Amino acid sequence: MPKISVIVPVYKAEKFLATCIESILNQTYGNLEIILVDDGSPDSCGKICEKYALSDSRAVSYTHLRAH
Repeated sequence: MPKISVIVPVYKAEKFLATCIESILNQTYGNLEIILVDDGSPDSCGKICEKYALSDSRAVSYTHLRAH
């Protein structure tokens, strides 16, 4: 089975993010990776992404820190 990468852009989505990630993790296709790209969201999205990255090897979290 080839590996499938699912890229999830994340910004101000803390209410729905866990549901989104759980939905992807619960797919029947097992050889996948989830790339969570947090674009410097001001809410708790970064923490949610990190939690999943630490608890499931299929999830990877990247945070883009904006230069102000």
